[in-house]
Amino acid sequence: MNIKPIRNNDDLRAAFKRLEKIYQAQEGTAVADEMEILVTLIEAYEHKHFPISAADPVEAIKFRMEQQGLTQKDLEPYIGSSGRVSEVLNHKRRLSLQMVKRLHEGLHIPYESLLSAA
Repeated sequence: MNIKPIRNNDDLRAAFKRLEKIYQAQEGTAVADEMEILVTLIEAYEHKHFPISAADPVEAIKFRMEQQGLTQKDLEPYIGSSGRVSEVLNHKRRLSLQMVKRLHEGLHIPYESLLSAA
């Protein structure tokens, strides 16, 4: 096992190339240990150099609307009146905790997406 830190994109590509070769390693072997270490190193490098910010709650709602072919009227049971829905979708009103709960339970939008700061 020849493991070294991932310091740049060339190191990252090399780590991925090695990981492809050993990904199906049998559990409990030295190769499986190497695979786990590589995954940890890759995740740490990507987290540091390619962070993914949390989704905007309004964008999460709009994405779900597009997925399910929903209109603003369809959001009224979860958010409130048509005016309130419009305010939320135009970033003029923040989601209340009650709205978040109803959107999560009714449209299955993850809490993490609805509670992230926009």
